[in-house]
Amino acid sequence: MPTFSPAALTQLSQTLFEAVGVPTTDAATVARSLVDANLCGHDSHGVMRVPQYLDFIRKGTYKAGAPLTVLSETPAVVAADAGWGLGQVQTYRLLDKLVPKAKALGIAAGTLRNCGHTGRLGEYAEFVAKENFALFAAVNSHGSGRRVAPPGGTEGRISTNPICMGTPTSTDPVVIDFGTSSVAEGKVRAQFQKKEPAGEGWLIDHTGQPTTDPSVLYNEPRGALLPFGGTQAYKGFGLGLLLDLLCGGLSGGACSNPTFPLAGQGNAAVFVLFNPALFGGVEHFLKETDGLTAYVRSCPTAAGAGTITLPGDPERTAKGKRTKDGIPVPDGTWELIAKSAAELKVPLPA
Repeated sequence: MPTFSPAALTQLSQTLFEAVGVPTTDAATVARSLVDANLCGHDSHGVMRVPQYLDFIRKGTYKAGAPLTVLSETPAVVAADAGWGLGQVQTYRLLDKLVPKAKALGIAAGTLRNCGHTGRLGEYAEFVAKENFALFAAVNSHGSGRRVAPPGGTEGRISTNPICMGTPTSTDPVVIDFGTSSVAEGKVRAQFQKKEPAGEGWLIDHTGQPTTDPSVLYNEPRGALLPFGGTQAYKGFGLGLLLDLLCGGLSGGACSNPTFPLAGQGNAAVFVLFNPALFGGVEHFLKETDGLTAYVRSCPTAAGAGTITLPGDPERTAKGKRTKDGIPVPDGTWELIAKSAAELKVPLPA
């Protein structure tokens, strides 16, 4: 498994995107976002996506340089069509419109339809936390990606529909970002590319039986992802269903439905920003978030349990280690990146 510095992977990714016509600033945004996901330990949203995005652009599925088209706008709301532009680029354009609205009104909500893969949602919670804003965000797969079966079912009916919530503290933000399936589809794809088994409790085969074979998501007869929640999977499925409904319904995009191909193309998204300054006040907000996070960290631990961690801690730990030691790239992923680089005549880093 080769290992690369973050700078080398970022430069390679940016150059590859530029080679298929992505404007330099957009290519830099996407490359930085993908490598940051790797740094945070979320390889499912990292450079493994580079060949996928390149393929979409070369086929015309994604539009390099697509503008963000505002469909409707009020002092507190922006509904936008991303024109199948690159998701990270279009999401930051939407946030650039929402941040001043939240500063003025205390709350701002925005939606995206026809949007390329937005990447790791936690990145956007970290971004707005710098303004001392809280965030709610969710995406669906714009009708596609129906890989999550309802409890008791044998076929996927909704996409993995991640939810993200983040709040600032006076130091690091607290951020949750997880799919409502047992695991993100990208994590199964990563195991598939590494030719390694999936985790227990992630998947069922086409008969509904548990399996650790990641190929069941990509080969016929297809299996499905389970909702999160284990014996209470109805909670995970219920949350995923509601997020699917909100993302498709509010954005003007699509909810999961059988008229779309199974393979996911991008996202319909909902983002809501909260400005504590116009609610209970920033000083109060930070006092309370600091107090509760410190109280939770002070919890006595069971023998062998280690220290208490909060959402966002694992990402910061991984980032510190991978910034120092480099980012490992699975052989299967690297083969696909190297193939794209050869086709586009882009040199590979040592």
